[in-house]
Amino acid sequence: MYNKIFSCLFAVMLLLSCKEQKKEIKEVAISVKADPVVTTTFLEEKNADSSAAAPEWHKEPAKIKLSPHLIQLQKGDSFYLNIPQGYKITIAAEISQRLRFLALSPDGRLFATDMLNTSDNKKGRVLIFENWSDSSKKFETVTPYLTSLHNPNQVAFYKDHIYIAETGRLRRFVYKAGDAQPKDSGQTIATFPDYGLSYKYGGWHLTRSVAFHNDKLYVSVGSSCNACIEKEELRASVLEMNPDGSNAIIFARGLRNSVGIKWIGDQLWGSGMGRDLIGADKPEDPFQQIEKNGYYGWPFYYQYKQTIYADEQFKDSAKAAWVRQPPKAFLGFKAHSAPLGFDFFKNFDDPVLKNTVLVCLHGSTTVSRQRGNSIVRLEKNDRYTDIVSGFLTGKTEADRHGRPCDILMVSDHSFFFTDDKNGVLYYVWK
Repeated sequence: MYNKIFSCLFAVMLLLSCKEQKKEIKEVAISVKADPVVTTTFLEEKNADSSAAAPEWHKEPAKIKLSPHLIQLQKGDSFYLNIPQGYKITIAAEISQRLRFLALSPDGRLFATDMLNTSDNKKGRVLIFENWSDSSKKFETVTPYLTSLHNPNQVAFYKDHIYIAETGRLRRFVYKAGDAQPKDSGQTIATFPDYGLSYKYGGWHLTRSVAFHNDKLYVSVGSSCNACIEKEELRASVLEMNPDGSNAIIFARGLRNSVGIKWIGDQLWGSGMGRDLIGADKPEDPFQQIEKNGYYGWPFYYQYKQTIYADEQFKDSAKAAWVRQPPKAFLGFKAHSAPLGFDFFKNFDDPVLKNTVLVCLHGSTTVSRQRGNSIVRLEKNDRYTDIVSGFLTGKTEADRHGRPCDILMVSDHSFFFTDDKNGVLYYVWK
């Protein structure tokens, strides 16, 4: 019974989140066959005031107090995660592999990607989390939807298709409610370079991220290297195309690796990775608005403390006509924080999180730097505050108990987030 209700709630939240006007309070009664009627309050749209969809960065943020909650993983690791007071947290599922980005299907099911590990491999999967237990706040079943994938990072849904982004290609499959696996062999609508310097050395960024807006598809393609002048123009960019892959153009350039991209209202935002080998504290990792025909600096410029600097390594290099000093990013995370997935908590039922953006900081590969490994709330004046912390308890890899990857608001009082170090799906609610 609860699994049906939970899926139905997911579906309603997904449909409501796709609208683009201001909302007013309206009660929605959901009846699931013979189950009792569940009544919950959602915000129904009222008019076209787009400002209602904007993050409230201009406001003084509500203060946050965190409290510890004991986490015990199946493999035996035990630690405390700090979350806002009044909230609860549970492990909704464990796959013990590299659990990455989340997406809700049109029929309200939770999908996720599994990249297996950090190597270049073709053993990735798309998973469906099913059979939700409302008493334990866990999924009882994890169903492989598609297997043998090349580093799948993200899936997205548009009309009657599911889109799956792998390193070298973007495919779409016909999707129908309740599908346990694709009914067709899929259509490749775009291809990307899938070679480069070893991932170990900061190059060959393997992930491809996707987002839809106004019947257009956007794809983030990372650079082939840490810092270089690319020979292939679509590297270090965001592409725009039709949902069938036609009329593809370069939407924005100079983005070393925007693993997280998402539309908030009519603005595309992205998390970014600053280059390595300049220093422990610079350049910062940006969170920025990405505009059409924009150029965002890499590899010729970088940002540090809200100031743009020219990269000395490329000061005498020939530059394309579109290279220019980039705009300052809205926010700069500490170097090597590695921001990945994020979500806008539109009309969340708590002033601490309402209309804020939460970002997963994956953390530095060099643990001793003590960077990232938390989920943060973005604030004005280049500031951010921990919302979930406790994954890092020391300066060695043994002291790292998880690496946040993606976050997804699923109701006005709850959200999921993933840890791709241990393959854990967390559920937080109030």
